[in-house]
Amino acid sequence: MGRAYSRDLRERIFGYIARDGSRRAAARHFGVSPSTAVRIAAQVAERGTLEPRRIGRPPGRGKLAPYVNFLVEIVEAVGDIALTELAAALEAEHGVRAHPSSISRLLIRAGMTYKKSPSRRRSATGPRCGLNAPIGPGTASRAWPASRTG
Repeated sequence: MGRAYSRDLRERIFGYIARDGSRRAAARHFGVSPSTAVRIAAQVAERGTLEPRRIGRPPGRGKLAPYVNFLVEIVEAVGDIALTELAAALEAEHGVRAHPSSISRLLIRAGMTYKKSPSRRRSATGPRCGLNAPIGPGTASRAWPASRTG
């Protein structure tokens, strides 16, 4: 995503235009596009400020914003629900299709998390491979096969 030009550059461009310079001449002089110089001059005329506008979509206006409470209620009721199941429930109930990653970002912004709590018991099963098997006298080494020479 692009960034706004600095306040200093905006002031210099507008100062050049204010001293009876054309917008295109200001753009050539400062190495910006002519449309940038035109927008800066129009912004000062409209809003009276050189501060850049916020870049991007205003927060809270996405297509999922009206359904935050619906999704949070489902997650609180069924704590172990998958994001694909949430997407299916949203489509079935409200007819809105959303990707699971979009739902995940929405729930994170709403303060929900999917981290396991430290108070949960660990799994009763141990490792599924022999990498943590004991090594000692009478057991073969995991790293190297037994030597034939000796």
